Amino acid sequence: MSEQKYDLVIIGGGAAGYTAGIYAGRDKLNTVLLEKGVSGGTAGQTDSIDNYPGFPEGISGAELMNRFKEQGEKFGLEIKEMVKVKEIIPSDNGFKVQTNKDDLYSEAVIVSTGGRPNKLGLESEKRLSGRGISYCATCDGPFFQDEEVAVVGGGDAAVQEAIYLTKFAKKVYIIHRRDELRAVPALAEKAFENEQIEVLWDSVVDEFEGEQELENVKVKNVKSGQVSDLEVPGVFIYIGWVPNTDFVEDLLELDDRGRIITNKHLETSVDGIYAAGDVRSKRHRQVTLATGEGTRAALNISGQLSE
Repeated sequence: MSEQKYDLVIIGGGAAGYTAGIYAGRDKLNTVLLEKGVSGGTAGQTDSIDNYPGFPEGISGAELMNRFKEQGEKFGLEIKEMVKVKEIIPSDNGFKVQTNKDDLYSEAVIVSTGGRPNKLGLESEKRLSGRGISYCATCDGPFFQDEEVAVVGGGDAAVQEAIYLTKFAKKVYIIHRRDELRAVPALAEKAFENEQIEVLWDSVVDEFEGEQELENVKVKNVKSGQVSDLEVPGVFIYIGWVPNTDFVEDLLELDDRGRIITNKHLETSVDGIYAAGDVRSKRHRQVTLATGEGTRAALNISGQLSE
């Protein structure tokens, strides 16, 4: 394996990572961005984004992230795709970033690896993802104005997003495998008081149906075994969110959900390592928030390295 030296290594090719790369490149930092798959992150998988400033007609997530990538390259950002980071090893002179291809050395690191939603594991879920099946109500809820939709899950996130979806949808079904919600009582009570929400107790998704777009959900009652049809064009799945932090779980301080804890400057528990985007311990996950954090992290590192 070859050894390569940089001022900054950015791990993760989503909105936060690319924004950090743009700012680092503008400040003439020798920067490389590593992405374990194809660049774009969660935003890149979103069919349409209509709440990103500057695009009043909306823009596909893939196109928006491609523009981020092009802008980074314009400012000299080096991009390595299909590179998986195995470990970050601190040293007196910075960090050794071990990957499946090379050992890289840098003075600073930004972790912007995001996360991934837990999925049901159905083949039809994969096929119709982005075509009626979503994991982000804030992103895709407005597309279902005056429609009936469903939310899968019964925890805080699922119930909170079900309530949010009533701003657009005329009816929201909560599909929950138990006979009581796992959400905190105050949140559950708020859902029960909302006439637009109906809970389908003791139920799971058996199958998603539709050719080009979601048309129907097969819902199975886990007690009776009965399967019924729920004809909705949109389903939002909230059965947990998994941060991509496995490679730093023994290095950085994480919260009880495995997300990286930072201070207000986006510094982690290890000096010289910053975190930005959905991988951070925080409440909201939005592209605009990720870009802001990528900006702050890069500017803080630029200032640090110039001292």
